[in-house]
Amino acid sequence: MREFGFLRLTAATPSCRVADVVHNAAAILAQYQEAARAGSALAVFPELCLTGYTCGDLFQQSTLRRGALSGLAAILAGSADLNTLAVVGLPLEKDGALYNCAAVIQRGQVLGVVPKQNIPNYGEFYELRHFTPADGSANGTISLLGQEVPFGTDLLFACSDMPDFVLGVEVCEDLWVPSPPSIGLALGGATVIANTSASDELVGKAAYRRSLLSTQSERLHCAYVYTNAGSGESTTDVIFAGHDIILENGTPLAESRLFHEGLLHADVDLERLMHERLRFTTFHPRGDWRRIAFSLGALNAPDIRYRPLASRPFLAQDASEMAARCEEILSIQANGLAKRTAHVRAKKLVVGISGGLDSSLALLVMARALALLRRSPKDALAVTMPCFGTTDRTRNNAEALCQALGVSFRSVDIRKAVEQHFRDIGQDPDIHDVTYENAQARERTQVLMDIANMEGGLVVGTGDLSELALGWATYNGDHMSMYGVNAGVPKTLVRHLVAHEAQQAQCEALRAVLLDILNTPVSPELLPAQNGTISQVTEDLVGPYALHDFFLYHMVRYGVRPAKILALAKIAFAGEYDADAIRKWLRTFLKRFFAQQFKRSCLPDGPKVGSVGLSPRGDWRMPSDAEAALWLEELDNL
Repeated sequence: MREFGFLRLTAATPSCRVADVVHNAAAILAQYQEAARAGSALAVFPELCLTGYTCGDLFQQSTLRRGALSGLAAILAGSADLNTLAVVGLPLEKDGALYNCAAVIQRGQVLGVVPKQNIPNYGEFYELRHFTPADGSANGTISLLGQEVPFGTDLLFACSDMPDFVLGVEVCEDLWVPSPPSIGLALGGATVIANTSASDELVGKAAYRRSLLSTQSERLHCAYVYTNAGSGESTTDVIFAGHDIILENGTPLAESRLFHEGLLHADVDLERLMHERLRFTTFHPRGDWRRIAFSLGALNAPDIRYRPLASRPFLAQDASEMAARCEEILSIQANGLAKRTAHVRAKKLVVGISGGLDSSLALLVMARALALLRRSPKDALAVTMPCFGTTDRTRNNAEALCQALGVSFRSVDIRKAVEQHFRDIGQDPDIHDVTYENAQARERTQVLMDIANMEGGLVVGTGDLSELALGWATYNGDHMSMYGVNAGVPKTLVRHLVAHEAQQAQCEALRAVLLDILNTPVSPELLPAQNGTISQVTEDLVGPYALHDFFLYHMVRYGVRPAKILALAKIAFAGEYDADAIRKWLRTFLKRFFAQQFKRSCLPDGPKVGSVGLSPRGDWRMPSDAEAALWLEELDNL
């Protein structure tokens, strides 16, 4: 998956014996080799791992320092055939000063040495007793095991055969200061920050550490490999727990348990990180850096098994988080509608109620908005407009939902009006073509608009984000409203919002009708029913919304190209949709997404609720005449 920008990173916490360099070097080498076998491009080891962090005044003993050099030599000798980079911590002398260093090694060579800049000397830390802070004055080279090696705080390690992989290194406390070196490293081009650390464990510190790392990796749009010293360190006064974390743009991809020794792998997406840096125009690269070139060559990483990949990316994976997210989204929708209602002084909120998911969600939001305004639910007017395809099930559910919510309800049968329209324009009612369908949708919109005028009201739109992406709406029909409350909500999320309202419902009648709506096939009901049941199932025609929402998320949020979307979808939907089905519906998505932009260019106002939006006034500015040829060509050539 390297062709799509994926890179496997490893945080390693080896077995440690304080001051036993021979043991430590062997343990580091064993894990280094294991990481290479796993296909990792980078293995990061803890701070001062060759000697142990807790050596104290033993750092002033030349025996220990010579032993550290011998241990490094042993690691280099045993890794001469490894393409994987490693970051190893050890004490090094330079120009009469002792530095706490991280050596970057590959193929039996030291590529460069990065000294620690910020030396803690507070609380339980007394590093200034032994180590000199690196302030840039010592930048240059260091003689190390017969090599003249780049040394300094101005080093970046740039991969020649994977240009998006640029490594920056910091050491422990460097992360915790007001202006961490990682800021400069990222602005200099580093996409991966390695932090080699020895952070003792205290109550609540793991959560704080995670929060700090998450914030920093998100601010810098980078991957972060944080590796911590383990329980082999001295327990004289403090305890070390080997808390390792690998993050990408603020999201933890992998995290070890406390008191762990071993390897932690994660597959990061460098293309995604570069997209984020391009998207955020406030990210301004700068700084003078020495770039140390290296190549990865062949790595054994055929998949992305060490990366969470959700088939429903708009949904939280944790149930409690999903419930909280639903409440937040409903609040955004309701507050947006309440503001608009108050601003235009609408006497009524008018919605077309079909008994389907989207209109049910819109009505639920309307009820919340009116409650915020301290107005009666009767100020919501739900209008059902039965026609040729309306079934008893959806009609009855629409009325039952209105009764349960206590809103006003009206039924306007539009069959005769549509039949008259067919006669006026010469449409054969037995020909069930696009005119047959769209005439009904436009009649419904006309009814809603006119009723809103009669009532001094505001027409609330029901169309969702997935339908906007696909153009699955009748132009100047259900495409049009006065405020589209669902415009930022994809179909997979609509379902969860309605389910959330069902779970929270205090009224059993409300819960029962919402559950039945959830179990009703999604349909515009524009074709005649067959034996009283829905004959027109949307997903049979346009494709599964789960797939389309996956395509939408990755294409719009991260600019992912079709080949990569297809590869990711095959993994995410394994056992649910086969490769041919995914390819078929991806082609449908691309064709419709481009061809239907003209509908999005004039869509009504509506609230953005997540990181993906298609408003022409906000997130998505695309010409209506853009061609899909390049995207389709890439897909067809796979």
